[in-house]
Amino acid sequence: MGNWHGRMTLLEAIQARRSVRKYIDKPIEENLISILQEKVDEVNRESGLHIQLVTNEPRAFKGKMAYGTFSGVSNYFAMVGKKNDTSTSAAHASVSERIGYYGEQLVLLAQTLGLNTCWVGVTYNNIKEAYEKGDDEKLYCMIALGYGNDSGRNIKRKSIKQVSNASDASTEVGMGATPKWFRDGVAAALLAPTAINQQKFYFEYLEPQGDNTHKVKAKRGFSLIGYTKMDLGIAKLHFEIGAGKENFAWW
Repeated sequence: MGNWHGRMTLLEAIQARRSVRKYIDKPIEENLISILQEKVDEVNRESGLHIQLVTNEPRAFKGKMAYGTFSGVSNYFAMVGKKNDTSTSAAHASVSERIGYYGEQLVLLAQTLGLNTCWVGVTYNNIKEAYEKGDDEKLYCMIALGYGNDSGRNIKRKSIKQVSNASDASTEVGMGATPKWFRDGVAAALLAPTAINQQKFYFEYLEPQGDNTHKVKAKRGFSLIGYTKMDLGIAKLHFEIGAGKENFAWW
């Protein structure tokens, strides 16, 4: 996306983003809604998902289901996709992983536009008339959207060594050294939002094997909380932005 009309870059958006739960009563400007809707249309075409931007709809985050943690939310992305979530191949990521990967593209775009967001798994009301859902589809989660009334929390995150096989930063050459771009990718992935900050992902660098292509394997760990497929999709997008997609291929 680049630094377009003075907007922050995607890497800057990764560094600036926080999960914000409280919002002010200020409508999103029509020109920003148009930019967001254009991106929604683009990612739906690319991903096969059915994500929808819902604006001026305050009921989803009010009442018992919101648990008082959210306030002022009247805009959100409804993250809708096919019910079948069985694919596990790298070429055909599961619906949940695609929800994470493409939903985070919307999160980072919103950040570059001066908006705040928060991924939301269960603490919302399902306002069925606010979005479309086919018989073979389901609502996986929502992403709250708007102008934040707080700056979000700084949360404790794992180290690069805990979530990857990256070598020490001082190791630049020699056996076992991983490229700087790999470390940069992992650092960006560590700034990804995950369910209750569980960070159950792992990135493994694989040296070229006769084809001069650096490869990276991304894996998810086990969690009783769930959402690890979605979290992995979000983390993979952050990794790509931090590492540079041109530097490697997913394995």
